[in-house]
Amino acid sequence: MNKHILKLALPNILANLTVPLLGMVDMYFMGYLDTVVYMGAIALGGVVFNLIYWGFAFLRMSISGIAAQSFGKNDSFDMSNTLFRGLLLAIGGALLLLILQTGIEKVSFLILEGSPEVKSLAREYFYVRIWAAPAAISLMVFYGWFLGMQNAIYPMIIAVSINIVNILLSSLFVKVFKMDVDGVAMGSVIAQYFGLFLAIILFLKKYRYILEAFNLSIIVDGIGIKNFLNLSGDIFIRTACIILVFTFFTSESAGFGDITLAANSALLQFLFLFSYFIDGFAYAAEALVGKFFGANDTVNLKKVIRLLMLWGLGFGVLFSLVYYVLGNDLLVFFTKHENVLVEGSRYLPWLVVMPILSFASYIWDGIYIGTTASKLMKYTMIASTIVFFITYYVSYNHLQNNALWLAIIIFSFMRSFLQFIFYRRAVFQYGG
Repeated sequence: MNKHILKLALPNILANLTVPLLGMVDMYFMGYLDTVVYMGAIALGGVVFNLIYWGFAFLRMSISGIAAQSFGKNDSFDMSNTLFRGLLLAIGGALLLLILQTGIEKVSFLILEGSPEVKSLAREYFYVRIWAAPAAISLMVFYGWFLGMQNAIYPMIIAVSINIVNILLSSLFVKVFKMDVDGVAMGSVIAQYFGLFLAIILFLKKYRYILEAFNLSIIVDGIGIKNFLNLSGDIFIRTACIILVFTFFTSESAGFGDITLAANSALLQFLFLFSYFIDGFAYAAEALVGKFFGANDTVNLKKVIRLLMLWGLGFGVLFSLVYYVLGNDLLVFFTKHENVLVEGSRYLPWLVVMPILSFASYIWDGIYIGTTASKLMKYTMIASTIVFFITYYVSYNHLQNNALWLAIIIFSFMRSFLQFIFYRRAVFQYGG
């Protein structure tokens, strides 16, 4: 069983790690320009796109669980419907974003905290990167579907290719053409369309037979879309809670000043690095739990859950040790500004304990998605989000920026704790 877990987890880990590494490279490019406002602009603009793309992450997660169960049942017809229904919703949602981009920009930067200079640069970043939306959202569908088909290699190839192209182009635009935030945004746009083109090629190479089951009238059928959206709606609300928490975190960081915003943004890259790493095992959970759940194989279902948790615990301890030993050295990667380094080192201890306290929440997410236990997933996330805000506002007057870090840690722990409480119901009693 460990062999099956690693076969899915390792390619996903490699693919996932390219995402925070890309953010780190963008932060590096901006951190070595003349002023810290460029770092703040990337952080603030990144929040807006986290809001947008995390909002559509329900497509990847819904499709992954459904496709995995279809794979377990060996139902080619359902595999086809799942993919093309997801792509239909992805393209429709992306076009809506492009039409509404001006309104999205105005509302986003009205809500978010930040200095006028940071906001001005973040707007420039936004209006370039928004044009990647059709490709970026469609890729979420392909990633989820490939994973549900027990194929972690294709998402790895696509993600690594996208990020290599992105890093090379961002370096070209910033270092050679002397662009700033618009340069890294343009690199992202071009790379996303390159990735979509590659995904289509890989799909046709291995899964062309799925096209034989294509039926447009069934894909656009109102009942089928409604059932898909019922599941997706629960996951959307779950994802919206995460968006709310991290958007609030960055916005409140900006309220403490540009230096604190830059420091918190750099430290968040470490958090994202761990989350994307451990998500490799969460994605393995989606695929394997979904397959065994669809095949009614309770013995292997219990076994894979136990092993996934052990893998998560091991890497949680490892990352905490790395951050404890090398945290201050890693901060230097992001910026040359001494005031940002000093500020970041003050809050580094919070980051050290985060992996141990949060690893289970990622694994549970994969398990709940694999069994399509979306309602319980939604309720546990809502409860954890409420605890996050209570923690912050109760401790704000005494702890200031430390209150943000305390709240985010308790939020992560509560996710783990509540999902553990309800997991038997989620996995063995029902899948809705």
